[in-house]
Amino acid sequence: MKEYVFSVEGMRCGMCEAHVNDAVRKAADVKKVESSHAKNTTTVVAENLDVERVKTAIAAEGYTVGEVTVKEVEKKGLFGLFQK
Repeated sequence: MKEYVFSVEGMRCGMCEAHVNDAVRKAADVKKVESSHAKNTTTVVAENLDVERVKTAIAAEGYTVGEVTVKEVEKKGLFGLFQK
């Protein structure tokens, strides 16, 4: 599982975040998507992600997409919460 953090300019409110999240969900099969207009980021957790397709979908909504960072994430189950 990988976490992709997109730099997204132009989000001004919670509705903007919702529009970006919906665009990402329509463009790709994702486990989780979360946007923050305060941080100018959209974080996506997915197995395999077509980054260019997601960037295009976000841009089509009127937002500017900058750099994308990717890192591996561990999937933790319920009992993983209690482990360090």
